Amino acid sequence: MKILVGTGTCGISAGALSVMEALKKEVKERDLEIPVEETGCCGMCYREVLVEIRDNGRSRIYGEVTPKRVSRILEEDIMGHSPVEEWIVKDHKARDDDSFFARQKRIVLRNCGIINPSSIDEYIAHGGYEAIRKILENHWTPETIVEVVKKSGIRGRGGAGFPTWMKWKFAHEAPGSKKYFICNGDEGDPGAFMDRSVLEGDPHSVIEGMLVGAYTTGASEGYIYVRAEYPLAVKRLRKAIKDASAMGFLGKDILGSGFSFTLKLKEGAGAFVCGEETALIASIEGRRGMPRVRPPFPAQKGLWGHPTTINNVETLANIPWIILNGGDAFGVMGIDRSRGTKVFAMAGKIKRSGLIEVEMGITLRDIIYQVCGGIVNDRPLKALQLGGPSGGCVPTSLIDTPVDYERITQTGAIMGSGGVIVMDDTTCMVEVARFFISFTQNESCGKCVFCRIGTKRMLEILDRLVAGKGKEEDLRILEDLAQKVKSTSLCGLGQTAPNPVITTLQYFADEYRAHIEGRCPAHYCRALIRYEISSELCQGCGLCTRKCPTGAITGEKKKAHVISGELCVKCGICRSVCPFSAVTAI
Repeated sequence: MKILVGTGTCGISAGALSVMEALKKEVKERDLEIPVEETGCCGMCYREVLVEIRDNGRSRIYGEVTPKRVSRILEEDIMGHSPVEEWIVKDHKARDDDSFFARQKRIVLRNCGIINPSSIDEYIAHGGYEAIRKILENHWTPETIVEVVKKSGIRGRGGAGFPTWMKWKFAHEAPGSKKYFICNGDEGDPGAFMDRSVLEGDPHSVIEGMLVGAYTTGASEGYIYVRAEYPLAVKRLRKAIKDASAMGFLGKDILGSGFSFTLKLKEGAGAFVCGEETALIASIEGRRGMPRVRPPFPAQKGLWGHPTTINNVETLANIPWIILNGGDAFGVMGIDRSRGTKVFAMAGKIKRSGLIEVEMGITLRDIIYQVCGGIVNDRPLKALQLGGPSGGCVPTSLIDTPVDYERITQTGAIMGSGGVIVMDDTTCMVEVARFFISFTQNESCGKCVFCRIGTKRMLEILDRLVAGKGKEEDLRILEDLAQKVKSTSLCGLGQTAPNPVITTLQYFADEYRAHIEGRCPAHYCRALIRYEISSELCQGCGLCTRKCPTGAITGEKKKAHVISGELCVKCGICRSVCPFSAVTAI
């Protein structure tokens, strides 16, 4: 028997370290010889803190565990052999959360929440480093590996969807005695945490994927570029590199094959543009992270002028599984040119926020309603923001679109790295466009005029619109600027930055016009709303009066209250605390 605590960043944010400390303390006090260990995120972020008990081949996971719940779990489950049924979220019995896992196929996330990410022994016990051992001991040629990866049909999971086999083939055939292999872990999309969870929960799978890629392309040195804002991922990666080096999986003459590969970690400073390959290379070289003109492509002339291959975290975590199970086993999953699985980070107004891995081809509707349980408070779905700041907003009318690179692109959004923000009918789409343009404007490196200045002018227009100061001609100028920024920028950041504006103009034009007319249909933009208290619904409980920060609400006890328009700052606290839904925004 052993006890596992999910200590990914999501678990730690919910209090996992306190729970773990309480578990260790009580286990010791009760003289129980049961190990309490860490594991990564299994995806159920909405149920953190998660505690799993493994006993004689059976597993049960407790959700929303607090230090106060620890005593009862130990007393009744461990000592009394009577699990606390009402706190269990996953075991061998039918549970409400079963549908969260029913449609998932876990390849990238195969070890997340299963193994201790700080233990190379556990990774090896679960088949770790068998892929690179298979290649080296059987003397596979680079051409053989390229063919296996080609059969799998895997495309880069970082956003562009470029075929991985083709990128490796180009790098392999590029002349040069010195080559590099880089893992791009510069995950900067708001609301995205796929790469962070994989690096925290299963760092060795990424390292092994890099080993396979380096052997194939002929690289002898590599870098993992990860954000310094991911301290837990950095910590676990450093230990993983150290342990892999100590056991002979990294360094010189790996497994006696003559193949050598050394690996370093580079912490990025958090610039979104460094997710672009040439900007990332510049950052590793110690220069300012700015994209450059291509060609030459990194596979021809990359890090310090040498041929360089760059793959993202999710792509690399797939590779060991593909080598061990064959390209056909991976390629049989999916739809058309989009094969295998895809990891998504679900955030926003969704009941089950967290990390999921689903087969390509599943519809957005099934992800939202079957896997993730639908919208918070069962409100109507309004749109999905796919692909982060570079992506676009997909309206409810397109919710049956399958997860497929080409079909997602047809909606105006992009697959991106897998960030999904779910929005309900209380979301203002003009404000959404303003938020994302504000992000990309701040993150523009400034190299291209339209990206630097064009996004600034777009942001000014959107600021005017949400402030109720927009004009009819603003919409024409906004669309014109969007197209010019898209067509004249050098890198992917600038080329895709206008996407949130373009898609919201396309699908939610009525909301833009309403803002010009002085209305916010979602009742979100402060400048365009006012609050009222219904005299019929108000019970005069006084709760809103006590919570109002400006004293704008008055009224006698048990009689309908009123709001002063002059004093109200439209913070919305009164509406959020009213137990009778008497406060409305109009």
